[in-house]
Amino acid sequence: MAQGARRTYGQVAGVLVLAVAVAAFLSVAAVRHGFFDLKVYYGALTFWVHDGGEIYDFLKAGTQYGFTYPPFAALVMLPMAYLPWPAAITVSVAASVLTSAVLIWWLVDPIARRAGWTRWFALAVALCLAAAFEPMRETVNFGQVNTLLLFLVAVDLLRLLPAGNRWAGVGIGLATAIKLTPGVFIVYLLVTRRWRAAFTAMAAAAGASLLAAALFPDASREFWTEALWNTGRVGELAFVSNQSLRGVVARLDPEHPSTLAWLALVLATLAVWAWRSRAAVAAGDEATGLALTGAMMCLVSPVTWVHHLVWLIPGLILLVDNAMAAPGRGRRRRVLLAAAIIGYGFLISRIVWAWEKDFTGVDGFLGSNTYVWISLALLLGLPIRRWATPTHGGPRREPGPAGSLAEPGGIPQLDKTDGVTSAGERHRVGGFQPVG
Repeated sequence: MAQGARRTYGQVAGVLVLAVAVAAFLSVAAVRHGFFDLKVYYGALTFWVHDGGEIYDFLKAGTQYGFTYPPFAALVMLPMAYLPWPAAITVSVAASVLTSAVLIWWLVDPIARRAGWTRWFALAVALCLAAAFEPMRETVNFGQVNTLLLFLVAVDLLRLLPAGNRWAGVGIGLATAIKLTPGVFIVYLLVTRRWRAAFTAMAAAAGASLLAAALFPDASREFWTEALWNTGRVGELAFVSNQSLRGVVARLDPEHPSTLAWLALVLATLAVWAWRSRAAVAAGDEATGLALTGAMMCLVSPVTWVHHLVWLIPGLILLVDNAMAAPGRGRRRRVLLAAAIIGYGFLISRIVWAWEKDFTGVDGFLGSNTYVWISLALLLGLPIRRWATPTHGGPRREPGPAGSLAEPGGIPQLDKTDGVTSAGERHRVGGFQPVG
């Protein structure tokens, strides 16, 4: 048997073994939420479309939970009201899986190319690992929209913006109109002085919101004047699933959480984020800008449920990316791989739930906020890479293993002779050096 065939058979066997191991892990570790959030959306839309009620007046029976997204989200989800429940589940799961797969492909494929890995094998392994990732499995099982929002933002930051496309910003704007929290990426564009993309994002968000207002004036009036400000609809701030800085402060004193302490933490976080994001963009490292802003959003949002932490996926993958770009037996590679493995290990473990009922004491403070510490670590420690000066006039070289295009000193050079290259292509060729 040829060596290539043996390698392929070995990789297929490896993926099958990993898939079975992940399925076994999920059978034990995964909590079945029965598409709870999707039931809220489905019930609210059915109440609105078929029963003549107002969408923001709906509460799921026996709960305090209702539809909390802007009216444009209701417009996007409107076809759900005309689907049978099993079909709504199928569409939700398929959308989450597809958007996740494309995003992971964009981030993993450059690593595979540089490292000389078989690309399909790298993607298959990454998707298996993603299935075990608690925020991802919670997103799918709740029927949430997190991966769709992350995908829309990534289209802008990883594809359109680096290529100088005039439509860059539309994805961020639409994500903001669906759910307000991705609006922090508009702030990211402003802080990093990408004015055109920022104004495009604002125009897209405003246009989508105005379209929803024109179609659904009553629902829009109720959302912007009442439902948006009703914080009781989103749940208890001190609940252990709230892995934000607000959740940390609330768990210190659930009865009287300090707003002043929370605001001080938020301001400090924003200052660090602005500094590091500007450094990333100045270095041409748009993927790290996406990861830093995702981590910041999870930290400063008043409510960051565990399923919202899918925004940490780019940061964890970039840790591996940076590790594989480092010298093969160097300390930097070992440290970065260890950080990625530890972060991922905690984020599949459900460790915070050990303190669900009692988060007092030092162990409660440290353990119940484990995912917050990971978000902070990514914000503070995710490396920033500066793209090397392009080489001109030489023949185009195909990508190989990490470091194979390196000049003396071991720094890979970016071969860019045909104009603006996307962030994904820059990763593919491998022209970067660490700056932080």
